[in-house]
Amino acid sequence: MTTTPSRGRRRAPSRIERAAGKAAALQKPRVILALLLLLALTSIMLLDGYLRAEVGGDQRVREGASSSKVPDKILNGGPIVTFRGGQATTISVPDKTIALTFDDGPNPTYTPEVLRVLEKYDVPATFFVVGAMVSRYPGIVRDMVEQGNEVGIHTFTHVDLSYQSGARVRREMTQTQLALAGAAGITTTLFRAPYSSETDAVDNYSWPVYKQLGADGYTSVFVDTDSDDWKKPGVTKIVKWATPKGTSGASVLMHDAGGDREQTIKALPQYIEKMRAKGYTFTTISGVIEARTATERQAARTGTGAEAGAEAAGTTGTTSGEQSGATGPEQPAGLPTGQAQGAQGGQGANASPLQAAHREATGTTLYEGKALVAAVAVAELMVPTLSVGLMVVGVAVMGRFGMMLILARRHYRQRNRRRFSWGAPVTRPVTVIVPAYNEKECIANTLESLARSTHPIEIIVVDDGSTDGTSEIARAAAHELGMTNVRVIRQDNAGKPAALNNGVRSASHDIVVMMDGDTVFEADTVGQLVQPFADPAVGAVAGNAKVGNRDTVIGAWQHIEYVMGFNLDRRMYDLLRCMPTIPGAIGAFRREAVLQVGGMSEDTLAEDTDITIAMHRQGWRVVYQEHARAWTEAPGSLKQLWSQRYRWSYGTMQALWKHRKSLTDKGPSGRFGRVGMPLVVLFQIITPVFAPLIDVFTVYSMVFVDFTAALLAWLAVLGVQLFCAAYAFRLDREKYRYLLMMPLQQLAYRQMMYLVLIHSCITALTGGRLRWQKLKRTGEVGTPAGVG
Repeated sequence: MTTTPSRGRRRAPSRIERAAGKAAALQKPRVILALLLLLALTSIMLLDGYLRAEVGGDQRVREGASSSKVPDKILNGGPIVTFRGGQATTISVPDKTIALTFDDGPNPTYTPEVLRVLEKYDVPATFFVVGAMVSRYPGIVRDMVEQGNEVGIHTFTHVDLSYQSGARVRREMTQTQLALAGAAGITTTLFRAPYSSETDAVDNYSWPVYKQLGADGYTSVFVDTDSDDWKKPGVTKIVKWATPKGTSGASVLMHDAGGDREQTIKALPQYIEKMRAKGYTFTTISGVIEARTATERQAARTGTGAEAGAEAAGTTGTTSGEQSGATGPEQPAGLPTGQAQGAQGGQGANASPLQAAHREATGTTLYEGKALVAAVAVAELMVPTLSVGLMVVGVAVMGRFGMMLILARRHYRQRNRRRFSWGAPVTRPVTVIVPAYNEKECIANTLESLARSTHPIEIIVVDDGSTDGTSEIARAAAHELGMTNVRVIRQDNAGKPAALNNGVRSASHDIVVMMDGDTVFEADTVGQLVQPFADPAVGAVAGNAKVGNRDTVIGAWQHIEYVMGFNLDRRMYDLLRCMPTIPGAIGAFRREAVLQVGGMSEDTLAEDTDITIAMHRQGWRVVYQEHARAWTEAPGSLKQLWSQRYRWSYGTMQALWKHRKSLTDKGPSGRFGRVGMPLVVLFQIITPVFAPLIDVFTVYSMVFVDFTAALLAWLAVLGVQLFCAAYAFRLDREKYRYLLMMPLQQLAYRQMMYLVLIHSCITALTGGRLRWQKLKRTGEVGTPAGVG
């Protein structure tokens, strides 16, 4: 009889595997959110730069080009050019009529002053506005329109359109229309090109642009009397130059933006009074066109003919053809497909013929316009705020460097004096606790390094539910090395804090040394590490953790960070008596102090930071022992590095929040709250979170503002960092060759650490929680003798 073997049941995931799965599920959306925040910051910067013509700006202005292809009737015609039915037609301003126009606004200082003068004298004007300025100051444009003035387009970024592609020309027009829709709920059919003047200045390069815009339904407006107020010649000359000869009508140009316009503001009332005294009336461009249309209608009714009527109105055409009798311009085609229809309101949407060029914005045009104005408002608010933040971050970074250098030098000189002593030498045995989870690659090397210890030790290996035979390997290694002082304790998987607490409870001695299962000690490490306990006030000692696998790019970057960031920091915090963290790779504690604070807590992911702060709050002193060196295996891939630093930074935030009441602690126990916590929050959270501003502004400046100045500024900051790193390497007697990797570290590694911290902040704000995560080990870190 044949039997079929039963299928093996699928193994249920362990507790730590389930936690890791949940952590991975939580991390992905938060990483995306962090990247979206960075993208939003970049977008705001680009938008603000575009508004200020730093992004996509083009300062070229064409001069002296031929006009051989421009019809003579355009060059010699009136200042208003229309293209109704494909026929280019110019319109002159009637006698004793002024079409007062202003360019380059709105400006928050001068445009409101101009509007006040116009309102006082009941004079309408036509403002040719720059879209970028409209989106920044929408309220001024709204007031402008409500007061009865007319607006036209002066492009979005004030560029010479004769140099631009057809797509750029259309974009300039469309964006300005959207800005007008968002600001005042209108679009317009009037256009004046930047750097234009009279029609005789139209050349072979700009003429195709005017023809295309005319085909799109725009009326191009020039000037025949220029006040030249931009030259700031004085009030008298501005009034004189803006006055047409005899009784001729004129399209008069002034400016309400683009520089200091105080003289224009003073000249405007005098000019209005002078022209009225001469019998002139003021109107808008649409008012001029309406007068022409009325004349044509009157001529048609009296039977004199359209041609005679056109001549009477000062109208000339470039080709023969029937003149349109429409009372207003067509809806321009300069809006995106589907939006032109939404922008049409017809002349019936306007109460006054002086604003006949306006069209009511509706539908998608209106909402996209409002969205543009809202986005610009956000950029206008955020960029100055970010600029202030950049200054604060810059000062904080430089202040930190200065503090580290001064205090690290003082710490080094103090601890390396020939007569320095912690007290009577500590020679009694201590317990070394090694928590291990799946450390089969490293545990033998760890025990081998401890076997060479010159200080008497008891070794407790706590196997936290390993599935790779870590405990068996540890026992075999101890037996092979002849180590009778090794105990291996196996427990169900409960996490690193539980493993350490188990070891503390099982320790036979009053001083416990904690190290990671992937770390190796030098022969005198334990002896050096426990010497500060000669001072009865010392409750814990931080050792000097070194990166063993530093021969890879990622390893070298972490080596620089360990020597410069961690160890210089610890020297500073030691002198200030507010050490925030005892590293998990190498730390020593009084067993009494550990039990007094309740052991290693599982409340946070940074149990080492948690217990260090707890000891401060119990009045214990925590110090740094630079001569006690440990060699640890740093993450070998970017994914593992991200996972480790994410846990560190998030855990640090958890620990700081848990111990927030230390800010109000009194006496020695409150020193950490008064000094340490503000420094940690400033230097390890706030400054790094906003530090990407430095890089974003630097790249932005290099690309859009001044490459040389931005590069020099970046190199200056790099020089300061390199100097600090070199000094840290000198104190730790490290080889300087690794500093060659520092520029690349600043370009890649640092940005990754910023993203990790931002990711951690998002996790903290959204209430996420992670478990102790296991990194993949290779076991390549052996005895320190092999590390150069």
